[in-house]
Amino acid sequence: MPEEDVSAHYTSAGLLAAIRDGVARLSKTPATVTVDELAPVDEFHIGGRRATEHVLGQLGLTPDQHVLDVGCGLGGSARFATTRFGCHVTGIDLTEEFVATGQVLCDWVGLGDRVALRQGSALSMPFDAESFDGAYMLHVGMNIADKRELCAEVHRVLRPGACFGIYDVMRTGEGDLTYPVPWAATPATSAVAAVDDYRLALRAAEFTITAERNRRDFALEFFATLKARTVGSSGPPPLGLHILMGDTTPGKIANMVGSIASGTLAPVELVARKAP
Repeated sequence: MPEEDVSAHYTSAGLLAAIRDGVARLSKTPATVTVDELAPVDEFHIGGRRATEHVLGQLGLTPDQHVLDVGCGLGGSARFATTRFGCHVTGIDLTEEFVATGQVLCDWVGLGDRVALRQGSALSMPFDAESFDGAYMLHVGMNIADKRELCAEVHRVLRPGACFGIYDVMRTGEGDLTYPVPWAATPATSAVAAVDDYRLALRAAEFTITAERNRRDFALEFFATLKARTVGSSGPPPLGLHILMGDTTPGKIANMVGSIASGTLAPVELVARKAP
């Protein structure tokens, strides 16, 4: 699928201004808002910060490491990784608006010297071989058809012994998907694949898979809690994924949750290691 179509799906004019307005509704300013307060809008994956903590917590990150965030979006997970584990993080994402906005958010919270976000393709990254001590991607592969090329490119830029954490929505059963969903308005920009496709891609790239976990129950609990919180509310919260997905947010979420509930899809974690 054309990468420009994927980028266009995520681009929405005025993203930074909308986030700034949301921060003001929290009675905060760019100088006082925190990494945790930005999390509802900059952790664009099922489970948000809780999911990020679980995936990154399996990678053994330490302060002396330089870590790669593949498909970093607004950089929320990169900022969390830096504040929790002390590491430096470089993120790469196709969508220029995400990268530009995310770098501003890094500056707001004082992490501009520890988190660097770059625009580019995960299939051809502008990094030297063996540049990173670890890598992760959170809800990214659903927009990348060639999983083998993706895993091979991540393997190339990782140092020996490094871990690669994946948390993607994967196909776990039969059935057609109903669109739109958060990562695609139509099947043309959706590259959802079966768990086994990821396993084969990782092994073809000479990774060893060390952990796997289906997070279907976690996802359904997360969305049930989210729905309960919105009952009786007068509108969306100041910061949330509605800022990224716009007026189509309810339909996209409902279609995705329906496919998870039916067993067609599930968010799945995979952790793999490059040979020492």
